[in-house]
Amino acid sequence: MKRIIDSAAASGLMEPLTALVVKAGEAILAVNRAAMRVDGKQDGSPVTEADLAADRIIAEGLAQLAGDVPTLSEERTELASAPFEGSFFLIDPLDGTKEFVAGRDEFTVNLALVTSGMPLLGIVSAPALGVLWRGIVGRGAERVRFDGATIGPAEPIRTRKLPARGEPWIAAVSRSHGDSKSEAFIDNRPNAVRKTCGSAVKFGRIAEGSADIYPRFGPTCEWDVGAGSAVVTAAGGRVTDGKGGELRFGQRPASGFIIPEFIAWGDPQAAEL
Repeated sequence: MKRIIDSAAASGLMEPLTALVVKAGEAILAVNRAAMRVDGKQDGSPVTEADLAADRIIAEGLAQLAGDVPTLSEERTELASAPFEGSFFLIDPLDGTKEFVAGRDEFTVNLALVTSGMPLLGIVSAPALGVLWRGIVGRGAERVRFDGATIGPAEPIRTRKLPARGEPWIAAVSRSHGDSKSEAFIDNRPNAVRKTCGSAVKFGRIAEGSADIYPRFGPTCEWDVGAGSAVVTAAGGRVTDGKGGELRFGQRPASGFIIPEFIAWGDPQAAEL
């Protein structure tokens, strides 16, 4: 029988999941970037000992917290039994490996709880920045500062309304994964201003109201998007496919769990324009 976790049950998991994600971030920061080994996956993307250390911590923690809930992790896709029914955890133990390898601070640990194909709970943690964004759809979103394992108080956040006519849109754009279609989409927004961010930090900026839109018209994977989608939606925004339609997760194993394109909107009404 497939376990289904609703928002009330997810709320009870938020604090232990937050502590688990912060612990995974500590393991990443403990790795010596100057001396670590960097390998290449079949798709050409890099993987490091930091990715694997964070994934191991998360896997062990989830086994203790909710061992009956299946997991899809970027580092363990071969263990996935998809399509998923009920609820499952969707994990990117180190999003922004290129940023991490390059010595920059904008990399994240992403954890989502997906129920019936839709991200319900999300945590996007930026260990080197000491900040995480988290939320449960229907129950709001928060920004939390932390220092090592010490987690500070939660601050409620919300996305911001569509800028008034003549005022600039702020578009969150990738430092490492730009594409011409996304650039053209931004150019079509009046007075658009680009804000460069790494990894899933872009979702956090949308959720806290410091950016308005994050388009990605190049392919990415579900574990890159799931946690951020839950946080943005919980904060009052919306994440759609490139045409404004619904994104579903855990249903496409044959495609390698690829999301061809998506747009994160701070103001859901903007998706209707």
